[in-house]
Amino acid sequence: MAAKRNFRLMAGGKDEKKRKKSRGKGRRGIALAVAAALFGVFLIALFFVATRYQVKNITVEGNLHYSDEEITGMVLKDRLSYNSLYLSLRYRNREITDIPFIQTMSVRVLSPDTIQIMVYEKSVAGYVEYMGRYLYFDRDGIVVESSETRTQGVPQVTGIVFDHVVLYEPLPVEDDTIFQEILSITQMLSKYGISTDKIYFNGANEITLYFGGVRVRLGSGNLEEKIMQLQYILPRLEGKSGVLRMENYTEERENISFQEDG
Repeated sequence: MAAKRNFRLMAGGKDEKKRKKSRGKGRRGIALAVAAALFGVFLIALFFVATRYQVKNITVEGNLHYSDEEITGMVLKDRLSYNSLYLSLRYRNREITDIPFIQTMSVRVLSPDTIQIMVYEKSVAGYVEYMGRYLYFDRDGIVVESSETRTQGVPQVTGIVFDHVVLYEPLPVEDDTIFQEILSITQMLSKYGISTDKIYFNGANEITLYFGGVRVRLGSGNLEEKIMQLQYILPRLEGKSGVLRMENYTEERENISFQEDG
């Protein structure tokens, strides 16, 4: 009888081990099922974020030196950057700096699929060529950028004399009031929708503007009146080459002549 009871005890111990093993397998199965469910939820959430917040529409404003495509490439550098949720976190209270010709850039998320990139360029009045580079200066004559690339819409300035250039310092010219005059000219040209290729100052500070093959001699006075007239004259000279004489033009004395190259 003792042997039988011992057998039953041993058999009961095996059953208990089986039950524990079965419970362990059940718990692991539940844990795996929960993990799989959570992973599935994560994948669904990831898919939702990837599709819902995918950037499809991009507007760029304020850029002159760089094209819209170049600005976009500076912001959207990889696949992750095309997610507006990521961009809103990355550029929240943060601007992009350290890009030539650009003061700052900011990124705004307008909707889940639309962003706006605002570009604030450095104030550039003109450029000079020096030792094979284009040196861009602001309204105070301070050299703000040195580049191998010429920017469309920014006039070249010639006739001013300097013997060295230091980045972020003023161009060392004899009379620095010339920079205010350059700024005044570019502002007047912009006011009347005119873009010049080059501004030339002779030894007497008389001004000549270049428009393709046409050289416009403005002289040194009544610049506003002369530039205002240019908006009507230049379209008639398109494709021609020669000198437009406006040095002696006034409202009372409309003395303008064009001498074609020949």
